[in-house]
Amino acid sequence: MPGQFQMSIDILLQESKILKKKGIASVLLFGIPSRKDPVGSGAYASNGIVQQALGALKKALPDLLVAADLCFCEYTSHGHCGILKKGDVDNDATLKLIAKTAVSQARAGADIIAPSGMMDGMVKTIRQALDQSGFKNTLIMSYAAKYASAFYGPFREAADSAPQFGNRHSYQMNPANAQEALREVEEDIQEGADIVMIKPALAYLDIVRRVKEEFHVPIAAYNVSGEYAMVKAASQKGWIDEKQVVKEILTAIRRAGADLIITYHAKEFRS
Repeated sequence: MPGQFQMSIDILLQESKILKKKGIASVLLFGIPSRKDPVGSGAYASNGIVQQALGALKKALPDLLVAADLCFCEYTSHGHCGILKKGDVDNDATLKLIAKTAVSQARAGADIIAPSGMMDGMVKTIRQALDQSGFKNTLIMSYAAKYASAFYGPFREAADSAPQFGNRHSYQMNPANAQEALREVEEDIQEGADIVMIKPALAYLDIVRRVKEEFHVPIAAYNVSGEYAMVKAASQKGWIDEKQVVKEILTAIRRAGADLIITYHAKEFRS
């Protein structure tokens, strides 16, 4: 992923100040802990890397809207998005740690909690935990329709978060299934999601459009690592006009109905 880096907190602050000056109003944080374990304890630790980054960002740039991704794949030694029981993800056990992580992130300064693990009941669990802990104004941006996609490959390598065995097809969505996306989105809205996300973006613009037409909530679309990497690779070969292609891609995502776009192209696009 050319131009993308794992950042220490001091570099993150420098980079975020540049983004803010370019008119980028929000960032989404992912954490890479120094140590991983079976339960992903680094995700909810009060001194976890994301918690430290949240505190530093809100102190340095209080007007920057900061979202925190909430998933365990970067924190678990096995690379799955939840707690394992006999080799399978235990949804209910994972929900308890999701609640703990959401409160930890909100307490550290997150404006938005962004659960991406596709666990059943995660939005309801987070909303209840936040409300009970005094964070009623903290928003939830749910990865409501997250497909089991091959487009995540570059991110998994960059974040060292690929599953050590098996795959995530049991809790991420079948790329051929559109109707399930509508059901998942509806459930998350009913459970209290403020923003619903479709991921990936480009191969699922039809889902973005269908969700936009069906529901009346803000929609985010994630222009993921594989989509970014393809553009960069083709540009390096001299096969495309990168700036124009990126403009067309982001325009298409917006035209399909996305109110928010999460993209690795943001900094260059605003240059």
